[in-house]
Amino acid sequence: MKVLVPVKRVIDYNVKVRVKADGTGVDLANVKMSMNPFDEIAVEEAIRLKEKGVATEVVVVSIGVKQAQETLRTALAMGADRAILVVAADDVHTDIEPLAVAKILAKVAEAEQPGLILSGKQAIDNDMNATGQMLAALLGWPQATFASKVEIEGEKAKVTREVDGGHQVIEVKLPAIVTADLRLNEPRYASLPNIMKAKKKPLEEKTAADYGVDVTPRLTVVKTAEPKGRSAGIKVGSVDELIAKLKDVGAI
Repeated sequence: MKVLVPVKRVIDYNVKVRVKADGTGVDLANVKMSMNPFDEIAVEEAIRLKEKGVATEVVVVSIGVKQAQETLRTALAMGADRAILVVAADDVHTDIEPLAVAKILAKVAEAEQPGLILSGKQAIDNDMNATGQMLAALLGWPQATFASKVEIEGEKAKVTREVDGGHQVIEVKLPAIVTADLRLNEPRYASLPNIMKAKKKPLEEKTAADYGVDVTPRLTVVKTAEPKGRSAGIKVGSVDELIAKLKDVGAI
């Protein structure tokens, strides 16, 4: 079974994001970029499936700018077999919207015929949490989102999902879309020998036009602003005063 894993290049989660002075977006100058953490978890799960003998090949795909090659090489160093880069933007500030990404991934899936698509549940830069669901709709495949455990049993996948009330276990028929949650696994670090080997692994480059997908944005960002700072706390002299303050939310 072939496993397809979409990965996205985002600002490293350890970096403090800065908003441009004119409010037109986020400042990416000299900012460290890395693989979206949820996608990294998806890559790790795909590699584990291969190590168990369930998967035969792990293919990673990224859609965006040419610099996403670095992200794909990281996935290859972790243990993926080959990579596909779909160049859909020239400017690093251009974020390809989920619907366009889903359409391209649907075309890639039609060409690759994977038995399973494993992706992160969302990207930490825009928090859309929509691509996996849109892709499932376009392909007509079953979906299992927010996965904290994945077990492949023949032609089916048993997935434990994280929901508000705790955990939900569902069974989906393959091929299917599974989106990884934080507790699915702990991604491995790529060793130096594997980093060197990754440079020789195949990385195919395509464009959005090759798949006949229009990536023109449908949304316009009106303004980007930093969140307001937290207001200072107050001290109360007694329990009665605390209760009075809690009743009057505006006084806190």
